[in-house]
Amino acid sequence: MSGPSLPTVVVPVFNALEALDACLGALDRTLPAGARVHLADDASTDPRIARVVDDWAGRTRLRATVARRARNLGFPANCNAALDETGEADVVLLNSDTEPAGDWLQRLAACAAAGPAIASATPWSNNGEIVSFPNFVSPNPLPEDPEAIARAAARLVPRYPDLPTAVGFCMFVRRAAWRALGGFDAETFGRGYGEENDWCLRAEAHGWRHALCDDAYVVHHGHASFAATGLAPGGENLRRLNARWPGYNERIARFILDDPLRGDRDRLAAALAMLAAESPQGDLFR
Repeated sequence: MSGPSLPTVVVPVFNALEALDACLGALDRTLPAGARVHLADDASTDPRIARVVDDWAGRTRLRATVARRARNLGFPANCNAALDETGEADVVLLNSDTEPAGDWLQRLAACAAAGPAIASATPWSNNGEIVSFPNFVSPNPLPEDPEAIARAAARLVPRYPDLPTAVGFCMFVRRAAWRALGGFDAETFGRGYGEENDWCLRAEAHGWRHALCDDAYVVHHGHASFAATGLAPGGENLRRLNARWPGYNERIARFILDDPLRGDRDRLAAALAMLAAESPQGDLFR
C-alpha cells in the first residue's frame, strides 16, 4: 500500500519484558524496512529490558532509536519527552503491550491524510474500549489470527468516523496539533491514565477532530506496564479529568448508549465472515 509518508512509531517502555518482546516482533513483521521506531525506556527496573531493546535495535531492519530516562517520569512525561526527541514528524504512540497487524501504520497515515483537522486516529482492537471489536466496550479474547482481522478491515472502504476521544493503546498524533496544544498534562495526570482524553478534549476545543481508522487493527493485551505500579483506569485521575471537563462522563455514556459505531463493527464482522468463507481457518478468537 503506497500513500503518505509514515509517522514515527513511539513505544513507551516500562518493564513488561514478554509483552515488549512480542510488540517488537510485531513491528518487525508489519513495518516496511526503514520505518522509524523510537523506544522510550522510562527507567525500567528490570535489567533484561535494556538487553532486549539494544539487541533488537541492533538487528532490526527498521530505523530504531532508543532513549533511556535517568529516572522514572511516568507515562505522560515520558511521552512528552519522546515527542521532543522525534523531530517534526507525526507520531503514533504505541503501547508496549500491543501487537499490530497488517499494514496498520500505512492505514493510520492514510486516515490522517484524509482530513487536515484530524488530530488523532485510533484503530480497531480486541481490547480498545470504544474501539473494541467484536464486542463494544469489552475486553474481547485475544484473536487466534489477528492478521485475518487486519485483512478483513483492509477490504473495507474506510469511513473514518468521529470518536469523542482517542484510545491510548495506539494513538496517531498529528504534530501540528501537538505543537498547537502542547503535550500531555503530566503535572495533573502523574504516572498516567486520562492524559490522552484530556489532550483530545483540548484538541476538540480548538477545532480538531478524532477519528477511528476503521480499516486497521491492533491487538492490545492491556495494562502490562502499569500492572507492577498498582495503577488502574479511573480513580483520582478520572476525578481530575471530570473536574476539568464537566460532562465528560455523561458524553462518553451517551456515546456508548447510542453506539454510533455499531454499523462499522457490523461491516467488519461481515468482511471477516466473507474472508473465513473463502479460506476457512476455524475460530478467529480464543
